[in-house]
Amino acid sequence: MDATSTQADPRRWWALGALVAAMLVLGFDLTILNVALPTLAADLGASTGQQQWIVDAYVVVFAALMLPAGLLGDRFGRRRMLVAGLGVFLVGSAMGALVHSPGPVIAARTVMGVGAALVMPLALSVLPSLFPAQERTKAVAAMTAAMSAGIPLGPLVGGWLLDQYWWGSIFLINVPLVGVAVVVCLLLLPETRDPSAPRVDLISAALSVAGLGALVLGIIEAPHRDWTDPLVLGLLAGSVVLVALLVRRERRAARPLLDLALLADRGFRWNTVAATLGTFILAGLLFVLPSYLQAVLGHDAFGTGVRLLPLMAGLLVAAKLSTVLAARLGPRPVVATGLVVLCFAALLGARTGIGDGYGFIAVWLSLAGLGFGLAMVPAMDSALAGISADRAGSGSGLLLTLRQVGAAIGIALLGSLLAGVYADRLDTDGLPAAAAATADDSVVAGHLVAERLDLPALADAADRAFLDGMNLTLVVCGCAALVAAALVALFLPDSRTAAAGPAAGAERTVAPDQHDGREWTA
Repeated sequence: MDATSTQADPRRWWALGALVAAMLVLGFDLTILNVALPTLAADLGASTGQQQWIVDAYVVVFAALMLPAGLLGDRFGRRRMLVAGLGVFLVGSAMGALVHSPGPVIAARTVMGVGAALVMPLALSVLPSLFPAQERTKAVAAMTAAMSAGIPLGPLVGGWLLDQYWWGSIFLINVPLVGVAVVVCLLLLPETRDPSAPRVDLISAALSVAGLGALVLGIIEAPHRDWTDPLVLGLLAGSVVLVALLVRRERRAARPLLDLALLADRGFRWNTVAATLGTFILAGLLFVLPSYLQAVLGHDAFGTGVRLLPLMAGLLVAAKLSTVLAARLGPRPVVATGLVVLCFAALLGARTGIGDGYGFIAVWLSLAGLGFGLAMVPAMDSALAGISADRAGSGSGLLLTLRQVGAAIGIALLGSLLAGVYADRLDTDGLPAAAAATADDSVVAGHLVAERLDLPALADAADRAFLDGMNLTLVVCGCAALVAAALVALFLPDSRTAAAGPAAGAERTVAPDQHDGREWTA
């Protein structure tokens, strides 16, 4: 299938629909459990640390395995591995619906992360073979919008399921969605591969998983053990050593798993920084906010999902607007402006008080969605525009790996900051030691202890302590967004004229042997 047939065949848009369906599923599962965390804390006794791992187990494995997943697609066929990833994701979803304690839930989320790691980079890596340069921006925007829409829709759907059924239903909802995506991918997606792709380096893959896992575990354990605890220090130091070994090994590889040469390109590097920090902020925000809406303001799970809709509205508006603005102005001013808007939204949210109503939250959530969407779509499109088709799997895998690393660290770091501030500010004087330790675990646990002991003052204190922690995390988010905006404004090259060159070059590198000798398979 050459470039001409790609442009002429209308089924490329149906193929895009299959990819959009897959990305929507991944977006759902980045956040659908967030609205269930208070329920898991109450029903399964999950502590704040376990809640962080329930969310982060998926994200850590997702991030760490995307690089080898991209190469697997390059070597064995992108459609084949994409469908395999959806199948693994389905198995993990079924596991999650059948277990009854925090540990197995974490294990199920880990399996789902393996599947997601295959799906994400391969869904993006087929775009250069499906669309010419002038259409690729629309395709990237559609896929980004799908995942972005799935992120805030996840709490909405999850909240409705929790109100109607048991908590395991938030895993079962994936089964029909994944099934549809598998069928459509098999029917409409062309098979592509890079016959020269190297074998997956299992040692490098193990180093990436272990390094990122040690970093996240150290950050999550720090509030409970203290940052100077030998275990925490050992985990953090170990993560540095493992990542350094990974980088050293990859620098010596003829065809590296971690293609560091891509980071030498200014456009790719700074667009990736913008996307990573933006994801760091959004992931941390979506970890913190559901507990505030449910435990502090008293909304049910579905009501919490509904109250996150302004974020989705901002994302959807920005996904369309950013494409138009980037075409006229170039990505640099659009990405920088989006990050400034995200900064303003976070700092505005940090002024939330106990007596503030939902209207104030809706305003800054809308702005946060608008800022994230304005920054993310042009940043990802501009970064991917310079990746040639023969490096599409590993290149998009690197970009998306760094984004998911940002998400994992955002959940771990901001969740740990919240947990530490909450425990420090909560006054448990006069409580039995066991009750005080339980109340310190999370605001949900604080409310349960207050209810059992008939201590409304403890519930009020838990609300105030949680709000102090939430506002501090939002200040950190705002500072991160401002730093990212400054870096983009200073260092991101203006690629209005340059973007067409690499993109077109990428299209020209699509050789017939990369498509397995076949045209469309439907």
